[in-house]
Amino acid sequence: MNGRRILILANAIFRTVRDMAVALVALLFFGITFVLPQRIIVRATGFLARVIGMRMPQLYRNGMHNLALAFPEKTPAEHRAILRQSWDNMGRTAAEYFFIKQIWDFDPAARQPGQIEISGEEIFIRLASDNKPAIILAAHLANWELPMIAAERHGLDATALYARPRNRWIAGMVTARRQSSMNSLVMSGPGALQRLARALEAGSHLGLLIDQYFIGGPVINMFGHSTAANPIFARLARLFECPVHMVRVIRLPGDRFRVELGEELILPRDGNGRVDITASLQMAANVIEGWVREHPEQWLWVHRRWR
Repeated sequence: MNGRRILILANAIFRTVRDMAVALVALLFFGITFVLPQRIIVRATGFLARVIGMRMPQLYRNGMHNLALAFPEKTPAEHRAILRQSWDNMGRTAAEYFFIKQIWDFDPAARQPGQIEISGEEIFIRLASDNKPAIILAAHLANWELPMIAAERHGLDATALYARPRNRWIAGMVTARRQSSMNSLVMSGPGALQRLARALEAGSHLGLLIDQYFIGGPVINMFGHSTAANPIFARLARLFECPVHMVRVIRLPGDRFRVELGEELILPRDGNGRVDITASLQMAANVIEGWVREHPEQWLWVHRRWR
């Protein structure tokens, strides 16, 4: 066995051991959720994410670079404060995976508000009863898993596109947790577009996160800088002529959330009357930019959005 093969084997063994160790920590964490109250665990995980995340050099640089591009009028200290709270939000969201069913306590008849409030509930009800497919767009804001829970609890036949974690043990745990509380799931990758198209043909409602960089995608503008967007929702909207809505989640004080579902977007059309792909992507990006400007500390800043 030559030196190159030994190095490849050593790297593979290291990655396997590392992934198993991370999965073991996650499994132990899952066990703790049966012992400690939800709010203590969620807040503690947010604190740990702040402390650890701000000390991860590459992700710190990514976040600070993105914030400097998006908010050049703010100081580096203000950028760091936003990034620190963004890490807190990510930590809380990760912990909330284990409590997602308990968190969803929305009851329109309740006298006292619970952890969830909804703006646009009548739209959820309408979508569930109109016997039509639809596309619902979201961003990595607050707890971005809650819109799919909202869809399931309102009786929508919903299909979500998701990215499988690289750690196969973590992926198994996350997927099992999602499948227990959500409807259909489609893993991103080869063949995903066809599976999503079949879901729309069957009358399903697609849930898509659209705020990350997409290699080779159409160029749009966000925060005054060029970036590439995933055209999948606009292509499907053009093909099926189905309505497109946007939904966001806002993290509120006191471990609470607001889910806001908007009315149908009136997508731009080209000279032939078809949905204009790039203009539609820009329209959705403009909405998301407004959301992020309103609550910058709740967005995922460490992703390389501008390249």
